[in-house]
Amino acid sequence: MLLPHGYEGQGPEHSSGRMERFLQAAAENNLIVANVTSAAQYFHLLRRQAKLAGTLDARPLIIMTPKSLLRHPRTASSEEELSSGRFKPIVEQILVNHEKIKRLILCSGKIAIDLETRLEEVSDEEKECLHIARVEQLYPFPLKEVQQLIESCPNITEVMWVQEEPENMGGWSFVREILEGMLRDHMAVTYTGRPNRSSPATGEPHIHKQEQTKIVEEALSVQKGWEGQ
Repeated sequence: MLLPHGYEGQGPEHSSGRMERFLQAAAENNLIVANVTSAAQYFHLLRRQAKLAGTLDARPLIIMTPKSLLRHPRTASSEEELSSGRFKPIVEQILVNHEKIKRLILCSGKIAIDLETRLEEVSDEEKECLHIARVEQLYPFPLKEVQQLIESCPNITEVMWVQEEPENMGGWSFVREILEGMLRDHMAVTYTGRPNRSSPATGEPHIHKQEQTKIVEEALSVQKGWEGQ
């Protein structure tokens, strides 16, 4: 099932596939909930779903589909990725020196593209402190892959979940407890996104743009003293 889901300033009915409701209903491997960000990821996810059909592991696949990513150049994939690749539950956006990372940013869907675009304008010293990973499959949550990523970053002090949905919607309420359960004592789990709302999204493009910019800037703001460590 494909559900339109992506905050683009066009109002509630264009923005939210109500991801949080599917995650609340997800248990005992009854669903697959995904929010992919590239053509190859979408292709291989569908291939995997077709392979599961008719087996004991078959279950419904729910995919959040941001409209603005349909033709976005950053979602394009190479022929090699399509022909030889496979579905990845998490995707690291830019490979960096993991020992210098202070904040690990986890996100899902369209906000990952917004972060990647803005990250290009950040200084090299600040980039070294930040690392972005896209959680392409929210349920079943890729515990092993996320744990391995966290363990590969020995100096991180913060794991930040970034979403464009309000705090009481999206994936935050689902992933928060999972992340808190896998972190070491000196690490903090933080949230960046819209505050609690009664409506999924604003219908005013100007306000939407301000909110979206604030989320991205907060996620990529480097704390004093991080650079050069």
